[in-house]
Amino acid sequence: MSAQIKLPEQNLVLLVGRLTRDPNVSFTQKGQAVCRCDIAVNRRYLDATTNEWKDDTVFVPVVVWGAAAERCKDRVKKGTPVQVEGRLTSSEYTDKNTGQTRKSLQVTARRIQILESGAAASYNQDAAPAAKDDVPTTDVMEDDVPF
Repeated sequence: MSAQIKLPEQNLVLLVGRLTRDPNVSFTQKGQAVCRCDIAVNRRYLDATTNEWKDDTVFVPVVVWGAAAERCKDRVKKGTPVQVEGRLTSSEYTDKNTGQTRKSLQVTARRIQILESGAAASYNQDAAPAAKDDVPTTDVMEDDVPF
């Protein structure tokens, strides 16, 4: 008899980094704003073989939809430190040079918070299309955590 394991559906990404370029805002045919930008996320670690500190940087494409996309265009620029909360999404496209189908990953942001002092603001993804994996959430108090 094989036991069935039910895994929770969870797709949550939380990143802190700096924008690597100014955001690019465009509009869909239906008039919805979409903002595309990239952030650099750094990880500093001690290399066990050389005993030296090293940096590992990952460049992550981010997409913001709706009113939040328009607000980001006016309030963030290259170098702005941000915290991005969203979900990991994938897309397929055909490489124009080779004709091969390629896949790419990106973060579809639900919330972007500017981390600069004096510019602190948070932009929520209110006008985003609902994702099929969006599940209502509740706040968990620290006393409710089972560990």
